[in-house]
Amino acid sequence: MIPVFEPVIGEEEVAAVVAAIRRGEISGSFGESIPRFEEAFAAYCGCKYGIAVSSGTAALHLAVAALDLKAGDEILVSASTNIATALAAYHNNLVPVPVDSEPHTWNLNLDLIEDLITPRTRAIIPVHLFGHPVDMDHLCQIARKHNLAVIEDCAESHGATCHDRMTGSFGDMGCFSFYANKNLSTGEGGAIALNDSASAETLQSLRQHALPLDAWKRFSHPETMLLSNQLTELGYKMNYIDLQACIGRVQLRRQVEFAGVRQKIAKRYVDRLGKLAPKIRFQQNCADAKHALHLFIVLLPLERMKISREHLILGLRARNIGATIHYQPLHTMPLYVGSAESEHLPVTEDVARRCVTLPISASMTMQDADDVIDSFSALHR
Repeated sequence: MIPVFEPVIGEEEVAAVVAAIRRGEISGSFGESIPRFEEAFAAYCGCKYGIAVSSGTAALHLAVAALDLKAGDEILVSASTNIATALAAYHNNLVPVPVDSEPHTWNLNLDLIEDLITPRTRAIIPVHLFGHPVDMDHLCQIARKHNLAVIEDCAESHGATCHDRMTGSFGDMGCFSFYANKNLSTGEGGAIALNDSASAETLQSLRQHALPLDAWKRFSHPETMLLSNQLTELGYKMNYIDLQACIGRVQLRRQVEFAGVRQKIAKRYVDRLGKLAPKIRFQQNCADAKHALHLFIVLLPLERMKISREHLILGLRARNIGATIHYQPLHTMPLYVGSAESEHLPVTEDVARRCVTLPISASMTMQDADDVIDSFSALHR
């Protein structure tokens, strides 16, 4: 089987984890692996601070929590996204307002944003969909004009750039995921990249029960061991662990290697599939943007096909080719429809109806790519 995604974990990552275990660094509270990874990841993103947390979902949740908004405030979000983006609003008692996609990159349509801003709008969460960056210069101009916070959802955009700047470095905060299918994977985990020191301290506290940052040092003094009376806000248990950080430090060093493989696979897909199945559509790459190629998506010309999308996917799987679908539009999910008036977002809905996700990962070979292409072209008719 050629899977849709496959993490690349080598002997260097294994050795780093074994060394951490032998040092006794397994929890995240007493070693140096996490601070070193956070520092390296922040530098990679072009930011001053990196706050490692338990998942990309946790990163989004904490970033929104750090804004300290009022219940019922609104956050504009990309309609085409993983549900985690909207959950960051819901779990903080806020209202996610989905923004339709534009037809070329499938990212949120910046021309629609200002018409959706209301007196309750407080922030925007743009999603760098499948690894293609949003035009962050333009988006940040809109945000500044209306005094809105910007939290970048970078779960899929490790290494992507816009105008030669890394995604995650434009907004108030950038939220990353290190889940098993990500370009930089530590199995689970995530991080928030940012430049504001006060927000960094808030996030560091919130991820660990909102305890004071020197709480663990205080445990050595009996008279200050009881900290519960000092807590002034509700915190969370969303911390990272040393073993993940050890993997992350190695994975950071391998990002150029991984990106090179993904670029070659994507180019082979575009070159060959574009000839064998000329009516399919690819995600377009904008000028001054570097795609992270986290996922490779094609849009099917369903009206011209003799088989359905479902039969195409099942046919690929029968040939040991992984294929799936990303994503169900946010505004069509029962969770959203049940709490707000249903909307019609035509571009997002059309992309969702036509899309198929094909395998891409740094573990693939060019022969793997050709096998995917040959199977797809044989079934697509």
